[in-house]
Amino acid sequence: MGQVRQPRRVQAYDGELGAAVARAQDGDETAFAVAYRIVQPGLLGYLRGLVGDDAEDVASDAWLEIARDLGRFKGDGAGFRGWTSTIARHRALDHLRRQRVRPRAGGSEQDVLDLPSRHSTHEEALESLSTERALELVRGLPRDQAEAVLLRVVIGLDGPATARVLGKRPGAVRTAAHRGLKRLARQLGVAAEADEGVTNEASPTLGKSK
Repeated sequence: MGQVRQPRRVQAYDGELGAAVARAQDGDETAFAVAYRIVQPGLLGYLRGLVGDDAEDVASDAWLEIARDLGRFKGDGAGFRGWTSTIARHRALDHLRRQRVRPRAGGSEQDVLDLPSRHSTHEEALESLSTERALELVRGLPRDQAEAVLLRVVIGLDGPATARVLGKRPGAVRTAAHRGLKRLARQLGVAAEADEGVTNEASPTLGKSK
């Protein structure tokens, strides 16, 4: 089974992000602002998929923790995205426990539709919908599938990093992402194309697991 390739746009920013984080750890406030600008859109989209309208408040709490513990982080740009996603997820789950509500699967209209790769079958399918319809479909996914898709596509984590954030085995995350994308494509009437793209490792759309 193939996997969703790490989005090209995210890959392009990883070098800049890693450099900004390193400078921020040395006390450069401008560099921290650069890291925030790169990470925040995807992080906010993921949080909207968990806590809905409370995403910005939860993101603020997460960034306070990120700033406080920045000196403890070790890694590159991709690692920083995984680290911040883990912190944000913990804050979201804390919020949900306080609210005693179940996480909602899905993101904002722009976060769901403004996906990084212009060549993926599932993105093209989503872009053919109204934003309201896209949200309805993504919110209808089981939580494990929705989180896997959001972390892979919106934040741009690779398979192992997504597994670490969710505390699951890479194979389970790979299966959840595959099933989520396949289910969305089926609902849009493009199941055959989705199956071919997800299962064919030579596909120009979906790449091999990292």
